[in-house]
Amino acid sequence: MRGLAPARCRPSRSTHTWRYAWAATGYRSIGYRPEWFIDDVRALRERFVREVGRPRWTIIHGQSMGGHVTIASLELHPGLYQGALIECGIIDGIALADFLYAYTAAAEYIGGVPLLDAPDRQTFHRRVNEQWVPAVGTPGAYTERGRRFESVVKHLLGDPPLWREGLERRYLPNLVYLAPGESREGLRRAVSTQHVRYRIDPGLGVDETELNSRVRRISPEPGFRSRANDPAYAELTGRITVPVLALHETGDSRVPFVLQQQYRRRTLAAGTADLLVQRAVRWPGHCTFDSEIRDGAFDDLVAWIEKGVKPAGDDVLASDPTALGRRWTPRPHPADRAR
Repeated sequence: MRGLAPARCRPSRSTHTWRYAWAATGYRSIGYRPEWFIDDVRALRERFVREVGRPRWTIIHGQSMGGHVTIASLELHPGLYQGALIECGIIDGIALADFLYAYTAAAEYIGGVPLLDAPDRQTFHRRVNEQWVPAVGTPGAYTERGRRFESVVKHLLGDPPLWREGLERRYLPNLVYLAPGESREGLRRAVSTQHVRYRIDPGLGVDETELNSRVRRISPEPGFRSRANDPAYAELTGRITVPVLALHETGDSRVPFVLQQQYRRRTLAAGTADLLVQRAVRWPGHCTFDSEIRDGAFDDLVAWIEKGVKPAGDDVLASDPTALGRRWTPRPHPADRAR
């Protein structure tokens, strides 16, 4: 979840070969504080310049929360980095929190159990386990309400390959507790589900218009989600100025693939889509990449920066996602092979 800053040093005069340096930040907090880590990676680069020398170029690299750190760093500090590699990252920033609260609000409405106004954490977990799970069921053992909830979640996830296999791991952990009156970090205070348009497959006995009108909505607290007041938690703009290569598992339900689709739309609106290459890996789970996938992506990113050779990627907005990621998945998942 941390932000990393690899750098390319100047060439040796005797050999004319390139040398690489890799520098990593530690954790200043175990909480979700991208604003701190954005500053930490900047400080890391400054220390490298002081103690080693100014690199020809610097790539910023992040996994999971480090993806938020990476993409926000590019938008907030253009020109500081010359490229970015993001793995399983929160590439659309605060939108991850929007997803989690939209997920919980849908669970509350469809299950008929009040979750978002539980008076304390203990009550929240008791309601989930004693009321919500019996009403909705679990993956593979859904009730009628559970089938409705799964359909809604499929669309919240963006309907990518292996989403169902990924959901099994995050089905209950994705339910988030909202403590009333509690002092909260910026992540929660900036959450909004006002823009979320819920979808559900036909034939499940739920009217989509009624679903959208009745599900509980959450608004950001005053002064938050503002680039002027709270830039790390403001909505991203898609205004990137350097090459970005992003890798993401299609069946990631912790940091869902839909964030890749949402950020792609932002770059299209900003006119920067040519600077974003996205590769899907057909696998459930979160940050499960091996070195084969990562090393190939890094080499392709270096060639893009150094030689202007833009690498291939996936169309994450393709109307038919069934073939998504096949080129970048070295070993098919068992559930994928069975299809």
